[in-house]
Amino acid sequence: MKTTTRTLSGLGMIITLGIVYGDIGTSPLYVMNAIIGAAGPQKPTELAPMMLGSISLIFWTLMLITTLKYILLAMRADNRDEGGIFALYALVRNQAKWLIVPALVGGAAILADGTLTPAVTVTSAIEGLKGQVVGPLHFSTSQSWVLLVVTGILLILFLVQRFGTQLIGWSFGPLMLIWFTFIGLVGLHNLVQVPLMLRALSPVYAVQFLLSPENRQGIFILGSIFLATTGAEALYSDMGQVGKRNIYGTWPFVYAMLMLSYLGQGAWVIQHGALIAGMHPLNPFYAMVPVHWRMFAIVIATIAAIIASQALITGSYTLVHEAIGLKLLPRLRIKFPGNVKSQLYVGAVNWLLCGITLSIVWYFQTSSHMEAAYGLAITITMLMTTLLLHAFLRQRGHRVLANIYVVAFGLLESLFLLASLAKFIHGGYVTVLLTLAILTVMVFWHVGNLRRDAHLANTENVSLLDFVPQLAALSQDDQVPSFATNLVYIGHVGRDYAVKRATVYSILDQQPKRAKVYWFVTVNETDTPYECSYTVQQLARSVMDVQLYLGFKKPQRLNVYLRQIVNDLLKTGALDDQTPRYSSIPGRRVGNFKFVMLNQQFQDLGAQEDLPVLDRLLIGGRLLLQRISLSPQRWYGLAFSDVVEERVPLFIGQHPDRSLKRRE
Repeated sequence: MKTTTRTLSGLGMIITLGIVYGDIGTSPLYVMNAIIGAAGPQKPTELAPMMLGSISLIFWTLMLITTLKYILLAMRADNRDEGGIFALYALVRNQAKWLIVPALVGGAAILADGTLTPAVTVTSAIEGLKGQVVGPLHFSTSQSWVLLVVTGILLILFLVQRFGTQLIGWSFGPLMLIWFTFIGLVGLHNLVQVPLMLRALSPVYAVQFLLSPENRQGIFILGSIFLATTGAEALYSDMGQVGKRNIYGTWPFVYAMLMLSYLGQGAWVIQHGALIAGMHPLNPFYAMVPVHWRMFAIVIATIAAIIASQALITGSYTLVHEAIGLKLLPRLRIKFPGNVKSQLYVGAVNWLLCGITLSIVWYFQTSSHMEAAYGLAITITMLMTTLLLHAFLRQRGHRVLANIYVVAFGLLESLFLLASLAKFIHGGYVTVLLTLAILTVMVFWHVGNLRRDAHLANTENVSLLDFVPQLAALSQDDQVPSFATNLVYIGHVGRDYAVKRATVYSILDQQPKRAKVYWFVTVNETDTPYECSYTVQQLARSVMDVQLYLGFKKPQRLNVYLRQIVNDLLKTGALDDQTPRYSSIPGRRVGNFKFVMLNQQFQDLGAQEDLPVLDRLLIGGRLLLQRISLSPQRWYGLAFSDVVEERVPLFIGQHPDRSLKRRE
């Protein structure tokens, strides 16, 4: 799918409708409902200015944030056609160390807020059936059966993820085309009856209503308005799957259909003020649909909600995969169920999302309660993206534009954040707590890594060059039994060939391990998403330093890569022949591999008296996460390889206890 949609085409644009616009495309289901619900009882005479002002705010929010910031600006900050907050961070991370902060906070917030999208969209769609009569069926107005149906739909959706969604994914585009066309035409049908609603396209009505005493919520109405653009960040993240040209080609159509729907809802509300004034429990989106089209509207809305949920689920997989590649999250098992590299499945993320989403459905019960909590965390993500985009513009030499941009959008999004803070007590605390939980994991993993490496560099690193003579001699020592033809240590060979003392200790001390070739492999995650390359430094005939460069979206298949490297070196004569005496594979030239994994333990941290308390906490937390995350052999694709796991202390050797005295 990726290659098909790289260039602008009719097929590419249809696929783009199904992949990119699920979240923002289903916002008409609940945005107007949220605005009316938050405003409270209104007199019929107050509805016209409220609708004109609210829809004007929606129009200009979509214009400024979605169109200007994301479509026209953020999508220029692509990392080899990949988008999203982590891809953006990968572009600018070398500019300043503090940029890791907005990347961590923004990534955690978008993952947390994404749990509400499937809940609120599917619930809003199914609630349209309440009280409907379809042939012999009469749907109850009770919310209990809605919760059961929503739970069933979401469970099925999460269950099918492991099988891949490539085939059904091709149908999403045509279905979303039907959805957008339908909501646009229904909106137009209502708009022609109240053409004065077109005045809402003027920014004057937005400013007037925001400052008007008739707006009882004040700036807090922006918390509901913001729901119309929550899908903008997901749009940027999904750019890599369809290509920016197809987004440029489809956004004008999507924008027009969304606005027709909002204008149509506003027109219907003005015409039926008595129902709204009496706080009749109805959703303007369904209410404006002609009765004979109502059932079709509910069915297509449910399909669109499922597509939006699918987009958020797969988007979460992508974000987590990128975060793992950038060493911001612990290693998790990643599968590629389809035959395109952009299609992922992360089981741990899938079931965690499933559990949280279903809990949200049953905790909040109704879509109106979910709307009250929705959008708070994503405002934080947008602010963090603004900071990273500022760094990107400065990096490209546009310093004046960067400063204008960060001030303008920083103030605008801070205003939305302030307005959304009112949602905290109404359920926004759920996504804030989720954000903090994810952020805590990220901080322990990333900062714990940095502090561990800093202390090891000072006390526990040695130069590999100092031990090359011993390794070469051991390789030729027939008195020591052979341990493997190719003995592989996966770690980090840094500047001046620095390696962990534990690596050399494992080979030479206690029982020496003799091998024909010693491989010291460093896996470097690069800023280029799908890079796959390597360099080899031959320190001796039997000692190899391999630097493997893998993009942050590239699967880790170390046994495959290393076997290719050995074959390449055998062809050039850099390695001695390894042809095994016995083999079931004709023409095999590569000998056996044995991978040694050093499992560092944290029980000895308490003995490190010179280790600061905070560093001890961070390193201990990081090592604890390592114990409960995916094992190195599974992460590096070595589940069926010969792997030896050795438990070693984080710090080799203990400081002497000077209180120990010999008795006379």
